[in-house]
Amino acid sequence: MMRADFDSEADALSIDLNVAGRWDGNVEIDDTYCRVATSGGVPVNIELLNPADHLDLLEMAAEVTGVEARALKAAATSAITVPDTVVTLEFSPVRD
Repeated sequence: MMRADFDSEADALSIDLNVAGRWDGNVEIDDTYCRVATSGGVPVNIELLNPADHLDLLEMAAEVTGVEARALKAAATSAITVPDTVVTLEFSPVRD
């Protein structure tokens, strides 16, 4: 399950990948717009500034986090569509 929140005043998107009490590191995806926070070396959050213009950075964040880029983009788009509201998404593989 993913939790996404777009803060319209800050023009910042936060996508929680896992619940973590404390973040202790980060991986810079872009030195200005995107980073992945970690807890114990595990990716737990993606922060994306000015997301409407930088959704392409989620492709690189997907490589770092192991989460599908299309899932990250769906979370981001959903949060941007309803700013200042927490959006929770659950992804499941399609079953035959």
